[in-house]
Amino acid sequence: MTPEVIGFAAVAVCAVTGVLEAGRKPMDLFGVVVIALVAALGGGTLRDLLLDRRVFWVADHRLLVAALGAGLVTFFVARLVRVPPRLFLVPDALGLALFTILGTRIALELDTHWLVATLMGVITGVFGGILRDVLCNEVPLVFGGELYATAAWSGALLLVALRAQGVEGPWLQGLPMTTVFLLRMAGIHWRIHLPSFAMR
Repeated sequence: MTPEVIGFAAVAVCAVTGVLEAGRKPMDLFGVVVIALVAALGGGTLRDLLLDRRVFWVADHRLLVAALGAGLVTFFVARLVRVPPRLFLVPDALGLALFTILGTRIALELDTHWLVATLMGVITGVFGGILRDVLCNEVPLVFGGELYATAAWSGALLLVALRAQGVEGPWLQGLPMTTVFLLRMAGIHWRIHLPSFAMR
């Protein structure tokens, strides 16, 4: 997939997750759409601001339209079909994979250090979800749930390693994306998480 296709897929999927999570709260259409847009655009916006790059959805308004359209369609469809409460975790994992690899690739193409590039990938992947969860009055998944940022960073590091080895074509993006998605889903299924810390 080209970066453009990945970008459209990522904003659409993350907008869906925003609607599905907001749907568990007493929100009207406006509130749900706001959550959808925040989830879809938040991570990439922070990345672009940190990289002193024109914000991606300002540079190409079609991405904003895609996020808005996906959010609205999901809102009306979800009102007609009963959606399991945890279903949003699957598109969330997909959005995490897409945005992480896209963010890492964008940072690498700007000649940032590989460590900074992987961090930009993680920020792109997780920050929209953080904003979504906070606005929905939930503890962000990335702060206490199963593998999340760790899965994203693993995929970002794999992309850097493959690129350094001269790997090109579908494998360069497909393998890291698959890695992020499978690690996240494995974490959910087997409840794998990092050690937690609590003051006693």
